[in-house]
Amino acid sequence: MDQPSARTPRLRGADVGIPPRALDFRHSPDLPRRLVADNITATMFLVVLSGIFPPGEDFFVRSVNRFKDRVTDPRQRAQVAGFTGQEVIHSREHDRLNDVFRARDIDVDLPERAVAAGLWLLGRLPARHQLVCTAMMEHFTAVLAEELLGENTFRELIHEDLAELWLWHALEELEHKSVTYDVYDLIGNRRLERLLSEPLIVATILPPIIASWVRLMATERAWRSPGDVQSGLRLLFGQGGLLRNVLGRMPEFLRADFHPANHDTSALEAAWRERLFGAEGTLNDQLRHRTS
Repeated sequence: MDQPSARTPRLRGADVGIPPRALDFRHSPDLPRRLVADNITATMFLVVLSGIFPPGEDFFVRSVNRFKDRVTDPRQRAQVAGFTGQEVIHSREHDRLNDVFRARDIDVDLPERAVAAGLWLLGRLPARHQLVCTAMMEHFTAVLAEELLGENTFRELIHEDLAELWLWHALEELEHKSVTYDVYDLIGNRRLERLLSEPLIVATILPPIIASWVRLMATERAWRSPGDVQSGLRLLFGQGGLLRNVLGRMPEFLRADFHPANHDTSALEAAWRERLFGAEGTLNDQLRHRTS
């Protein structure tokens, strides 16, 4: 009689190139208030981003996992598991960073509450609409990550105590950039829904981001230094600015033939994996378990 075959081990996120890395970032309680190029305007933009990531990533994970039972391919199931693990850790580490901001009396709770309200509105939509909006926002974070890790010099202006967190986060955004969209493909990709996702996000998420940013700049009295505002906006939106190319690439999501993998970032990811987690990786000492 034939012996029963050994059960095939279940694939994990690490097996499909999306390893949840348990890091433990240590932030100095004496961080300066100006964390980007000695500029309060750009600094407050990073504070807003950090504030919105915990509620945003929770929304992303819930949007994808509502359709987890529809994912039957073992490799895709592992990709969803890896995506979920990475996003949960991102949320935790940004919560810890936000605690440092709170200790410095920087109102990071303002953008968190404001964006949570916008996400609540998106959460009133049908589940598949929430998923396509998540895919659109994941496109934004992936392009932002590519810009941060690519030729843009903005990352060199971030205070060294924060830079490693943003570089790690950016790498993992690229590693899982296709997961949400692939789940959306699985349940039936409708271009009209993708076309509608942009105005939905612009109406619900963009206003609280902008309002929170303006309020934080006012609280930090950035307006007393017009040069600070001008320099900060130039760092973000000017020629070669961090967000200039990002915003220019948002319409890609609306193309009939769009897929995140159409824009190949595998070489960039490999270079940064080696730089951060290779044999001489700069983040190895902050990994709780070296499984990635």
